[in-house]
Amino acid sequence: MSQFLRPNIRSMVGYTPGEQPQDSGFVKLNTNENPYPPSPRALEAMAEVLHSDRLRKYPDPLGTAFRKTAGKLFGVDPDSILIGNGSDDILTIVTRAFVPEGGLIVSPTPSYLLYATLADIQGARFEGVPFTSDWQLPKPWPKPNAHLTLVANPNSPTGTIVNNVSLERLANELHGPLIVDEAYADFADANATELTRLPNVIVTRTLSKSYSLAGLRFGFAIATPTLIRELVKVKDSYNCDALSLVGAQAALEDQDYLKQTRAKIIATRQRMTGSLQSLGFHVLPSQANFVWATRTDCPVKPIFEELKKRRILVRYMNYPGHGDGLRISVGSDAEIDRLLEEMMGIVQ
Repeated sequence: MSQFLRPNIRSMVGYTPGEQPQDSGFVKLNTNENPYPPSPRALEAMAEVLHSDRLRKYPDPLGTAFRKTAGKLFGVDPDSILIGNGSDDILTIVTRAFVPEGGLIVSPTPSYLLYATLADIQGARFEGVPFTSDWQLPKPWPKPNAHLTLVANPNSPTGTIVNNVSLERLANELHGPLIVDEAYADFADANATELTRLPNVIVTRTLSKSYSLAGLRFGFAIATPTLIRELVKVKDSYNCDALSLVGAQAALEDQDYLKQTRAKIIATRQRMTGSLQSLGFHVLPSQANFVWATRTDCPVKPIFEELKKRRILVRYMNYPGHGDGLRISVGSDAEIDRLLEEMMGIVQ
């Protein structure tokens, strides 16, 4: 049957998600999951759905109640919001909407590896524009004619951030849309929501990281209502189920809980950064719920492999021209204590 596939599908490698171990006992710091449980209000809202008749009915295709809650929280028109099955679904929707076969997708590099995969699926080209040495955008932007430009902000794997002045300058240079992928924005000091007043800017968000709902799969986009109306045509009719819609809405309504867990993660991130530095790692200042740790005195892949032997999973990444490193999620204090204890035995 493979001979019937589109040639670009046969030739592509495909995106490789972080390892999900099938047995227990691992300290899992490789996929940037939140170490704390979801908001109790979100769990209660989903439990109510399970004990109602709502699962036998189709969900609201537009997520009206969620969009009202999100609109109030972010100070935007609810019609400015598009719901998705995780923010990766939103990225797929915008790729399908904007990028023709043979088109061009551009992103700073190194960054989220899925962007290149989306180009492959679409039969488009992907080009990376290297960050500057201080992890900012080059000026002027060298690829203004791309059909789609994506900026992960905070960036993965580095955790670094580009300020809104630079993002607005980029948006004004482009001849196409700018997607600001804010999967980790709740852990940062700033976000780009206010830039969605520009006609070519789309901000994407996920509830997987800061709201501890990675297993639920829910994300959304913010853009002008005119643009959202067009993107609704592209998404699957019922791309978000009844459980995710009510869970996501309740999670957004519980901002006090978010502030509590966010404060814990940022405190652990700071402690973890200092401890890794004391063990000889170079760690960039992070605005996300992970850190990017590199070394100049020895390769880091053996460290990754030794940690796995000791049942601690982190993410090893190697970017041609930029070197390799370990992206380490901020876990609970107990998990980070275990990581640091084992790391000490490996590198010293």
